[in-house]
Amino acid sequence: MSSEKHHHHKVNAKNLGITALLNIFITAAEAIGGILTGSVSLLSDAAHNFSDVLSLVISYIASKIARRQATLEQTFGLRRSEILAAFINSATLMGLAIVIFIEGVKRLYDPVNVNSSWVIGLALLSIVVNGASVLFIRNDAHDNINIKSAYLHLFSDMLTSVAVLVGGLAMKYLQWHWADAVFSMVIALYLLYTSWGILKKSLKIFMQFSPASININLITQQIEGLSGVKNVHHVHVWQIDEHEIMFEAHIDVTENIMISDFESILDQIKERLREHGINHVTIQPEYSVTDNKQLIHSSFKF
Repeated sequence: MSSEKHHHHKVNAKNLGITALLNIFITAAEAIGGILTGSVSLLSDAAHNFSDVLSLVISYIASKIARRQATLEQTFGLRRSEILAAFINSATLMGLAIVIFIEGVKRLYDPVNVNSSWVIGLALLSIVVNGASVLFIRNDAHDNINIKSAYLHLFSDMLTSVAVLVGGLAMKYLQWHWADAVFSMVIALYLLYTSWGILKKSLKIFMQFSPASININLITQQIEGLSGVKNVHHVHVWQIDEHEIMFEAHIDVTENIMISDFESILDQIKERLREHGINHVTIQPEYSVTDNKQLIHSSFKF
């Protein structure tokens, strides 16, 4: 016996497209500027901007795929494609951050005289472009982990451009030529910090962890407190995507009742679960069934 309610946030494809074009432009500008000036922080920011373009493309494709209808072969549809996109985006951003950090360390020991005026000008341009990009997809990022991962790419890039700007000003007016390397390392550490949360959340959904917001012991107590319920066991709670929480359990009833009588108990169970944000429920009613009554039970044997 089950209940289900699905919803999916529709992503604004036009805004994603405009944002991607803006980032292609700034990527090319910073890459050329970094090569001409020898600035590792500009090249780092260009690489980050390029990863933004990839993340936007991946996010757009995933949002389209995720809206496909379920089929006999794909009974949940392809709704986890957005979780996969979020995982890929955050993982690539972390990989990029490690590369940037290593290059920053190398440049710290072997500083280069950088044309700071170019660095300042391109950093200012990047701040404007990334700021506009952030505004374009801000609304979609609230309800969609996939777009949120792309949003964090853009937002962190705007902040890294600020760091590049500060480094450029330090080189120009204080002759701190080591600032280019130091700020690229700071950028890398910030990228690692911002990406870890999304990587961890998307991985937990893939591994079918119980959502952090769900207290299984409390839910069990509430269900077992209902009239007619003797025991709750073999409970599984997981997520298909960031919105749909699934719940399944075996319910021992106190009397050998008809299915129509159990429906009233089931309605009460659904009501309790909705209070916890659970919107897909599968319950197996049992009476005098001899099985393992553990709350969490694994059927796998090694």
